[in-house]
Amino acid sequence: MNLFIKTESQKTWLHKLHELESKFKNNSAQIDELATFPTEHIQDLINMGYTSSTLPKAYGGGGLKIYDMILLQETLASFDATTALSIGWNLGVIGELFEKKSWTDKNINFFANEVLNGALVNRSVSEAQTGSPTRGGRPGTKAVKKENSWVISGRKTFTTMSPVLTYFLVSAWIEEKQKVGFFLLHKDLVGLTIDETWDVISMRGTGSHDLVLKEVEVDDSKLVELPEIPSGSQLNAWILHIPACYLGIAQAARDYAIQFANNYSPNSLNGPISQLANVQQLLGEIDLELLKARHFLYSVAEAYDDESRRAHITNELGAAKHIVTNAAITIVDKAMRIVGAKSLQRSNPLQRYYRDVRAGLHNPPMDDVTIKKLALSAIEREKSNFSYPAPSK
Repeated sequence: MNLFIKTESQKTWLHKLHELESKFKNNSAQIDELATFPTEHIQDLINMGYTSSTLPKAYGGGGLKIYDMILLQETLASFDATTALSIGWNLGVIGELFEKKSWTDKNINFFANEVLNGALVNRSVSEAQTGSPTRGGRPGTKAVKKENSWVISGRKTFTTMSPVLTYFLVSAWIEEKQKVGFFLLHKDLVGLTIDETWDVISMRGTGSHDLVLKEVEVDDSKLVELPEIPSGSQLNAWILHIPACYLGIAQAARDYAIQFANNYSPNSLNGPISQLANVQQLLGEIDLELLKARHFLYSVAEAYDDESRRAHITNELGAAKHIVTNAAITIVDKAMRIVGAKSLQRSNPLQRYYRDVRAGLHNPPMDDVTIKKLALSAIEREKSNFSYPAPSK
């Protein structure tokens, strides 16, 4: 991990996070067991300024880039995955909004101040009938114009961090414009409620409940985005917080397996099981998977942060999520093979890691979409008789 730390700023942020390590790790099992949202953890992160870390410095934030974010998010996820995935959405949405600057100056300045004052935000786009918005389904949530305001009704699923969100960026179909728009809705609006539907076996404490909107009326200015192309079609490297989270879980599983192997000594051996060839084989395979996943993820983040290289990124973001998530599943599986049946005990963290990494398969972009895009790109590239540009003289 030290190989990927490049700046003093990163060291400072990592030091701040490590001050919370014991607390977050100690709470992780209970959060999972009771499916409770880690409100106290999130407040700790607000207090240390972490929730505004991806807000640009020009607006008073931490100014973290993609690379910085994944470094910190991986570390945080190794402490508590629920906390990391939850706050990752907030960091990613803020980073994306201020990178693209598609809002009016008035809205963007207002929102920057809200973020600095501890406001939390997430997009609310998924619906039961349409599935993942990345597949292009039209939202059933509708916005109807009423003089100088909008009236919004609908139900959204997978609204991660819903118990503590200040703002919801809600997608809605606008019939009169024949477009999907995004509305910035405050949690206290009349008609906005949370239906606590989140009852799953993975990431149990993320509070990804349903957002219910019953004729929620907002000012015309709260229509903050009216994209020309579907959001799933736009390049958004801030979603790399997702694979960073699952990489952190894989690291935690790896660390537990090594500790176990070095300390578990059955009476059939003259020493710990770490001396066994089959255990060493699994440990080596685990570290190889980690190396491959981490180097790919961080190289993609570094390329995106370099604006001179960003334009050349095509399918690398989806590939990074695919590679890291599937590697994490493999790593946890191998860790459980080392620990054996003890890994299935409810008191053992490996069974929690095993369940949590499975959730990565269902975060966007989906594996089949990523593979299809890679194939289509290769086909089109060959059709266009692609040639590498000549070096400049």
